[in-house]
Amino acid sequence: MNSPAVDYDVVIAGGGMVGASLALALSRYSEGRLSVLLVESFPFPKAGSGPVYRPSFDARSTALSYGSRQILESIGVWGSLSEHLTTIEKIHVSDRGHIGSTLMDAHEQGWPALGYVVENAWLGSVLLDALHSAEGVTCLSPASVAAVVQNGDFAQLTLQARDGDTRGARCRLLAVADGAQSGLRDALGIASHTNDYGQSAVIANVTFEKPHDGIAYERFTDAGPLALLPLSDSEERQPRAALVWTLSPAEAESLMAADEAVFLRTLQERFGYRQGRLLRCGERASFPLQLVEAEEQVRPNVVVVGNAAHALHPVAGQGFNLALRDLVRLAQQVAAADVQRIGELPFLRDYLHQQDNDQRATIEFSHQLPNLFAQSNPVFSLGRNLGLLALDVMPGLKQRFVAQAAGLAPGNARGSEKRQRATP
Repeated sequence: MNSPAVDYDVVIAGGGMVGASLALALSRYSEGRLSVLLVESFPFPKAGSGPVYRPSFDARSTALSYGSRQILESIGVWGSLSEHLTTIEKIHVSDRGHIGSTLMDAHEQGWPALGYVVENAWLGSVLLDALHSAEGVTCLSPASVAAVVQNGDFAQLTLQARDGDTRGARCRLLAVADGAQSGLRDALGIASHTNDYGQSAVIANVTFEKPHDGIAYERFTDAGPLALLPLSDSEERQPRAALVWTLSPAEAESLMAADEAVFLRTLQERFGYRQGRLLRCGERASFPLQLVEAEEQVRPNVVVVGNAAHALHPVAGQGFNLALRDLVRLAQQVAAADVQRIGELPFLRDYLHQQDNDQRATIEFSHQLPNLFAQSNPVFSLGRNLGLLALDVMPGLKQRFVAQAAGLAPGNARGSEKRQRATP
């Protein structure tokens, strides 16, 4: 860490799923022409023979949209990811105790899948393994960006190792990708706005009596929405699903403390028997639900991405998918530009302007969906159930709804690219 200062085109602060994906996108789209430094506070694994898959019943998972598959294909990691993921062929949306429901089917869209579920450990392993061979990318860990000073055409950084050693580095663009509670965002004086939903999410993996057949469930109940995402079978060959259950803080606390039989019985009452009896529940975790948005996403030589820019309600599964669309737009624009300009504020504002419609639509979609189904007023109840029924009988409306959920709606990076290819 005592080497002299080194200049980079881009420094990425945060080597999680978003930071690693951005580094790979910058390398791939620039064909290695950009010099990229990825800084992560946890130790990166050493280069080995490839990504390592360690199956675990309690592995946490991420839902990837069909649009995200296209992005991950473009940065060269989909082939490895596909070795251990589960396909979402259908999504069943329902309102407990009411007639409204709809079934979305990949075949109706002409797609191989509506989405995919991947265990976070496998996704992280694939991304980090790909970094070892990414042209132009250097990884520094365990270390952090301790200070930033804007200095003309560069950002002057102080990089600090875990043992306290420091060094300076200059970059044309600093990407802040260190999560919803971003310490670097706060250190830069970039304010964030938090909308507390007054809810908690309980997450766990569960097993069912019947196979899931590639169906994901969004179930809206009087106590809060719950999502069940299909996973690969457990070691005992039982059908497995990832649960995200939105509850009041009091009920979440009660169910976190309940024994497995009580937890499963309560979940069975809320979800029903579409997949038969619930058989097993793994380790449970709970966290408060908030919408966190940075009040600035761009400054001279600085861009904020991922959860540091916008952390969404998880019920619609849009957070990481929106982050991927942001970073692919940013990487494509940076790779195509005069490298001297990539930290200029007009250049960064242009990136943000191109993503604004997608960000606004996705954030609003994720924000309003649970609010809509939380309403107990009979008029609201009737309206939302008529809306679910309308999705089933109006193909055009359903197609637009599915396109938004899949990250292919007008205004997002992959959707726009798809339309451009289709235009004569």
